[in-house]
Amino acid sequence: MALTAPRTTVRTPGRTARPRRTGRRHPLVATLMALPLAVLLLVVFDGWETVATQASSVGVMLGR
Repeated sequence: MALTAPRTTVRTPGRTARPRRTGRRHPLVATLMALPLAVLLLVVFDGWETVATQASSVGVMLGR
């Protein structure tokens, strides 16, 4: 097995990393993100079952 150098982070003075957001996404934002995929599935597969499945998955992700 080959030896590899450990990964290191090089920090430039004066630059700080942006803090990551924590928490949950607003349900309306999540819906707006999933809606184009739902429409695409409806057009490609021509079925409401696919759209209903996608909507159900989004509901599960939102914790409902």
